[in-house]
Amino acid sequence: MRDPYEILGLHPGAGNAEVKAAYRKLAKQLHPDAQNSSAAQHVRFQEVTAAYNQLKDEAGRRRFEAERLAAAARKRAFHAAPEPAADAPADDLFSELFEGIRSAGKRVFRARGDDRSYRLSVTFLDAANGATKRVRLDGGRMVDVAVPPGIESGRQVRLKGQGGEGQGGAEAGDALVTIEVEPHPLFERRGDDIHLTLPVTLPEAVLGAKVDVPTVSGLVTLAVPAGSNTGSRLRLRGKGLKGPEGRAGDQYVTLSIVLPDRADEALKDFAASWAEGRKHNPRKGFSGF
Repeated sequence: MRDPYEILGLHPGAGNAEVKAAYRKLAKQLHPDAQNSSAAQHVRFQEVTAAYNQLKDEAGRRRFEAERLAAAARKRAFHAAPEPAADAPADDLFSELFEGIRSAGKRVFRARGDDRSYRLSVTFLDAANGATKRVRLDGGRMVDVAVPPGIESGRQVRLKGQGGEGQGGAEAGDALVTIEVEPHPLFERRGDDIHLTLPVTLPEAVLGAKVDVPTVSGLVTLAVPAGSNTGSRLRLRGKGLKGPEGRAGDQYVTLSIVLPDRADEALKDFAASWAEGRKHNPRKGFSGF
C-alpha cells in the first residue's frame, strides 16, 4: 500500500492543517459527482480519502507510523529467516505480514457521504402553520420536506441519509434544506408575534364596532372600542406563531382610520360645524407648535 503522505503530496510528518488542505484540494478535483468523472478518477478519489482517514488526526498518524515500523520489522525478519520448504504453503508465510495491511485497507476505504445543501421557498402562512413540501434533490429525485410551524427564514431542515452516497458501505450524508419564507402583504413577523395594520371607518372608530380581522390561522372577530384613533393598538392573545416551547405569540392590530374615497358633503358640513373638533390640536407638543 502506498504511503498516505505520498498519496496526498505531503512530506512525512505533515500536521493537521496541511493534511486537511491537501485533502480538500484533491477531493474537489476528484469527487465522483464532478463532471466527466471517470472510473480511474473514482479509484483515485477512494485512495485519497483512505490516505486522509489515516492521517486526519494525531492518533491516526501515530497508528500509521506504528504499522509502518511493524511492517518493516516483519520484512527484515522475513529476509533473515531460512528459506521455506518447497511444500510449505506460501499463504502461511505471508498471512501474518499482510494481515494488518488488509484490515487497514478495509477500514480506510469507508467514508461517510458528504452533506448536500438545497433551498426551499415557502409562503408566509406555510411557514407559520407548518406544511409538507417537495424539494428536488440531485439527479431529479423528489422528496417530501416537513416544514415545522413557526420556522424562520434561514433555518435548516435536515433530511437524514438524503445526501451524497457513502464510500465502502459507510452511511450516506444528509440533505440540508434552507428555508426561505416569502413576505406577506398584510402580516409582519417580530419574533413569535404578528403585526397587522387594520383599516377602519370613521364611524367604527368613533362609535366602536366588531370587525373581522385576518390572522395566520384564519379570520377572528375583534372588538374596536368606541373612541379609537389611528395608531391605537389592540392585542389578540395566542394568535401569533408557535415558539420552540409550544407557546404561541400574540397578534397586534394597529388601527388606521380611512375616510371614503368620494367626497361626502354631509361629512364636510359636519366637520365645518363641529366646534369642539376645530379647537382640538393633534400636533400639540410638536416642534414649532
